[in-house]
Amino acid sequence: MRRIADSGYSTLLMPDVPRWQPAPGPALAVAATLTDLRVGSWVYASPLRPAWSTAWEAHSLSVLTEGRFELGIGTGRPGIEDELRDLGLPVVPPGQRLAQVRETVAALRGLDGPDSHTPVVMAVRGPKALALAADLADTVAFALMPGDDRVESTRVVRDFRALTTRDVELAQHVAVIGDTVAPFMASPDTDPAALRAADSLAVLPDDPTAAAEEIQRRREELGISYFVFGAGSAGTLAPVVAELAGR
Repeated sequence: MRRIADSGYSTLLMPDVPRWQPAPGPALAVAATLTDLRVGSWVYASPLRPAWSTAWEAHSLSVLTEGRFELGIGTGRPGIEDELRDLGLPVVPPGQRLAQVRETVAALRGLDGPDSHTPVVMAVRGPKALALAADLADTVAFALMPGDDRVESTRVVRDFRALTTRDVELAQHVAVIGDTVAPFMASPDTDPAALRAADSLAVLPDDPTAAAEEIQRRREELGISYFVFGAGSAGTLAPVVAELAGR
């Protein structure tokens, strides 16, 4: 954690994958006491968590970190149905999962009250999720599929911009740096060469100069200002962070 903070990164994020790592809430609270980093969930899966208790946890983390926590939430990664069955939880349809997201954010706003605001990051893909994010989110991350090229990703971003007049930050989940596929962030069988051939936004070069140029291009062409990388590539991209931080 200190290594990441010392490299200039702004935020430490944790996935919501049961049994793969410590639970995000306590781990993020500890991280916030050890560093000045912002912290957040990337992202809580709504069908795994009752709405009110998720909101309470998010509000509590916001208070404990003095406003440095952001709630990342979505309807669940691919394969969430099998995970729910394994845990003995109901398998609810996508529309109900979206309703759970809305309920969670509404409860969080009630707990925050008029004098505080816990930022909400939503991971979205389909038109209904995009519309909900346009209403609720402070930051939006677009879920990319392996075959999505730059043209398709640009279309999704522009469609979202047409849905809202609010100032919503755009984020990108970059799962592959060079030939390194980040655990938690992409399937183990992800083919970096195929992503590059498709001109996918899910990959960045591992050369710091080329990576910085590509990030600047995405900022200018798409308005993306929040980039998420795997911890294993933190050292590789540290020169990029040093060059672009604050710009």
